[in-house]
Amino acid sequence: MTIPAHLLPDDGRFGAGPSLVRDSQLEAVLRLNPSVVGTSHRQPPVRDLVARVRRMTAELFDAPAGYEVVLGNGGSTLFWDAATFQLIDDRAQFAHAGEFGAKFAAAGAAAPWLSEPDMVTSEPGTGVGPRAGAGIDTYAWVQNETSTGVVNPVRRVAGADAGALMLVDATSAAGGVAIDLAQTDAYYFAPQKSFASDGGLWLALLSPAALERIERLSSRWVPQSLSLAAAVKNSRLEQTLNTPAIVTLALLAEQLDWMFAGGGLPFAVERSAASAATLYGWAESSTFARPWVTSTANRSPVVGTIDFDEGIDAKSLAATLRANGIVDTEPYRKLGRNQLRIGMYPAVAPADVEALTACIDYVVERL
Repeated sequence: MTIPAHLLPDDGRFGAGPSLVRDSQLEAVLRLNPSVVGTSHRQPPVRDLVARVRRMTAELFDAPAGYEVVLGNGGSTLFWDAATFQLIDDRAQFAHAGEFGAKFAAAGAAAPWLSEPDMVTSEPGTGVGPRAGAGIDTYAWVQNETSTGVVNPVRRVAGADAGALMLVDATSAAGGVAIDLAQTDAYYFAPQKSFASDGGLWLALLSPAALERIERLSSRWVPQSLSLAAAVKNSRLEQTLNTPAIVTLALLAEQLDWMFAGGGLPFAVERSAASAATLYGWAESSTFARPWVTSTANRSPVVGTIDFDEGIDAKSLAATLRANGIVDTEPYRKLGRNQLRIGMYPAVAPADVEALTACIDYVVERL
């Protein structure tokens, strides 16, 4: 089936991550060749790029005094493992209702040097957050569950033990969802979603309490590649332990420039909110589709999950869209739902989300 050209979005990439990369980002990478790309990461050109990313990230999130932007090799998965060594003191609580929150919980539960964690769970498609418990020194949850399209509130746990840290996975939320950084101690993410970059790095905005915890637990044996103490030390030198993903840094820096040119985090958040209003509004008025997340307060502004009636094969729908250049609308593979998952990160034009809904209508009418 061929969708008429006038209905198609200008850019057909709606992936939940990796996400749409703007042309100007790739042009920025070319401008760094040969002065930065293919040069030593211990020398000023690359270290200046790292410093630029750290400075702009802190500014974007209005980091409170004493918070530091730390980055390291690898993505969020590596950060989860590193956190079990040098952020969780003894007992953590993990609140999760989806694939990515569950992965960090599994890493914490498997660490033999930690006590058995407390688990707060909910059904996929619903929100979940931490709750106070005695003896818990670390609370971990996901601001935006990428697999389900659920956004969760971020605020310090009332009644938590003194000194307990708040670890927030912001991989698909950072840059597209509002945040009060003071409510967190580690706000961490990889840059391949709202920041339209690539994999290979993790970034974390760490509070003074988190930095103190890392320093105190640095006496624990830890593989050097998983050492948060080493990441802090190297970040302060504007570098990473090993060669960083320089192209990833360049794409990230250009996206940060674009966000600031538009008005900073409020600009980026509003872009995603406008797209989400279009997608959910369309689904609510549709005769054959509906938002999977029933709670409007928990509907993600950056990743939308839309269920379809049994008479409509969402797999075939996604395949037809893909054949017409509209890609990565498939649902998260392990959910097994008859749905589409739509990435609405800031780089995605709200007008393209509106065009996407028109294309879905066109295809469904003819299936």
